[in-house]
Amino acid sequence: MVSYRQPGTVLTDLAFTVPLDHARPGGEQIQLFAREVVAADMVTADLPWLLFLQGGPGFGAPRLTGRESWLDRALSDYRVLLLDQRGTGRSSPANRRTLARLGTAAAQADYLSLLRADAIVADAELIRKQLAGDRPWSVLGQSFGGFCTVTYLSRAPEGIREALITGGLPGLHVSPDDVYRATYALVARKNHEHYARYPQDAARAKDIARRLAAGDTRLPSGTPLTVEAFQSLGRMLGSGTGSHALHYLLEDPLADGELSDDFLYQAQAHLTFSSGPLYALVHEACYAQGGATRWAAQRVRAEFGEFDAGAALDGDGPLLFTGEMIYPWMFENDPVLAPLAEAAEILAQREPWPPLYDADRLRANDVPTAAAVYADDIYVPLEFSMPTARAIRGLRPWITNEYEHDGLRVSSGKVLDRLIAMVRGNA
Repeated sequence: MVSYRQPGTVLTDLAFTVPLDHARPGGEQIQLFAREVVAADMVTADLPWLLFLQGGPGFGAPRLTGRESWLDRALSDYRVLLLDQRGTGRSSPANRRTLARLGTAAAQADYLSLLRADAIVADAELIRKQLAGDRPWSVLGQSFGGFCTVTYLSRAPEGIREALITGGLPGLHVSPDDVYRATYALVARKNHEHYARYPQDAARAKDIARRLAAGDTRLPSGTPLTVEAFQSLGRMLGSGTGSHALHYLLEDPLADGELSDDFLYQAQAHLTFSSGPLYALVHEACYAQGGATRWAAQRVRAEFGEFDAGAALDGDGPLLFTGEMIYPWMFENDPVLAPLAEAAEILAQREPWPPLYDADRLRANDVPTAAAVYADDIYVPLEFSMPTARAIRGLRPWITNEYEHDGLRVSSGKVLDRLIAMVRGNA
């Protein structure tokens, strides 16, 4: 346990040992890392805990400096625990090097199947009992962290004092196919809004795509930059400033008649999975309850002809960017994913997947719960979030188009402040 200071805060690095498979508590153990953050002038105060569950899946907790972002508001009331969920950050990371030690692709897939929300919730309960004893704690879940929070309310509501969810109310009974049918339609709309804002980008995007289709273009890492990979830059469109960032990327892509180094390096930063390979590996599995996912995003894409790059380049329609979708070709092209391609295929065909949510328990919920539901969210569709909001007893939704999916991060604490007020009956 190591403590240190940043402006206005005291941080303590914590380590925990938990079972890899909670159904086999005496089996293989893994290490979890979490960072406690407390206001510098409240170090000795008896503050309630706030567990933060990061979005993803597959990313470690944010590395915030001092009291930046939503943390400033949280530290007024809580002692915050930033948890690197299993497989991420410093918590027994799952990547091409660590998973290679398991030997076979089947063993890798088995390991990856134990990194979903149900296991994360079981981890959280073991940690809570070590830090807070019998006292429940507050939970703040962003995006996938919100999915985990709904699983927490389904599995161990006695561990939660109050639940705060931002951009993360999942459909309780929807399949991965349902998710992608909804999100492709939302992403198409975001594309049209982008081109209406920046009409000059339509020609630029097509020009870049034609160059990519005509030859073998490589990113600085050596990864192929295909038209499909270029289209996947549409993940940017889900944040509050994403459309503007995409415009600036497309603004000046050429140097001496070829795609410039600057453009290629910027594109690479958005396309590599080096900072979160687990995001690609378990992304569809985080939706699975029952049958195999079978590369749902790839299959469902065929139902949306407007995303066909060839038709766009041969016709008058715009080239559409895709969104938060994972495709099999990513495991062929990205060096950090390629060694895990076989495991990813096994995971895509795996069944059955256990349920993540308990509708009966959620109907009986007595944990004060509030959720920010972003009306224009292209990652977590409103059409799935609202039935879930109605299905969880006592949940108070705040539906807003003031923010996009990243509202918690960019609102300087305003989103969190609103949710705290709602669970306490002050809003």
